[in-house]
Amino acid sequence: MGSYHAGSCTATNIKISFSLFLFLVGVASAQLSPTFYSTSCPNALSTIKSAVDSAVSSEARMGASLLRLHFHDCFVNGCDASVLLDDTSTLTGEKTAGPNANSLRGFDVIDTIKTQLESLCPKVVSCADILTVAARDSIVALGGPTYTVPLGRRDATTASLSAANSNLPGPQLNLAALISAFSNKGFTAKEMVALSGSHTIGQARCTTFRNRLYNEANINASFATSLKSQCPSSGGDNTLSPLDVTSPTSFDNAYFRNLVSQKGLLHSDQQLYSGGSTNTIVDAYISNTGTFRADFANAMKKMGNLSPLTGTNGQIRTNCRKVN
Repeated sequence: MGSYHAGSCTATNIKISFSLFLFLVGVASAQLSPTFYSTSCPNALSTIKSAVDSAVSSEARMGASLLRLHFHDCFVNGCDASVLLDDTSTLTGEKTAGPNANSLRGFDVIDTIKTQLESLCPKVVSCADILTVAARDSIVALGGPTYTVPLGRRDATTASLSAANSNLPGPQLNLAALISAFSNKGFTAKEMVALSGSHTIGQARCTTFRNRLYNEANINASFATSLKSQCPSSGGDNTLSPLDVTSPTSFDNAYFRNLVSQKGLLHSDQQLYSGGSTNTIVDAYISNTGTFRADFANAMKKMGNLSPLTGTNGQIRTNCRKVN
């Protein structure tokens, strides 16, 4: 009897501890839920998907652009749509930051989606959620994995040019710096490699890989020669080349195969397969594309959960480019 009573006390304590744990987890994930708009705007997700599918079918590159927009939002003070804010006399946005200027695109697609949603369900769906869902739908449109997106993020009323300049990992980083930049946001080296696999789609400007072309040894010779015709040693800064030379508009694991052949376009790409700690991860993703797809989807979900504004924090912008 006594031991039974002690056991029930322990069970009660465990139940209380578990309840506290669930509460804390709830606070951490901050009320995000996949069904957040199911009654307030039931057609929100289908509206976003239709617009993304249309944009990507018109220009495959737009899928990569929308994915990058989400990444550049989330790595700067969380997924709060601060990246979408235009500069005003009282607010300095993030669009002119080094990693973003003359580079980020897809703002018009987000505007189109927002306009459609405002007519369907005024002041309900946040720009931050639009970015998060549009990134997922872009990946799917180009043949990548699908995953469930928790919803309920709200929009920032401020932006940070300085954080955009310091928090976004650049193409010149070496492996240790890449691991550190992602670790600062809570990602493991493996998750960093998985997310880098987004470079299976999209294009980069000559200015981001010129130094690799002309000054690095660990680059396939014929690959370098073919690129030099489009990216001269001076001039042509904005000329584009695909990040994945093999299948630039298909979401697959060819990006990793290219690294083994020393055909990584950016310095930061090739760093993932240059004799360091991430070689084995690249090899694993080459041998099992299913593992890559699963790891990528999980890392994307994690990225979408970076420091969201929820509850009464932030606002629901009616125009993604400006604070209400």
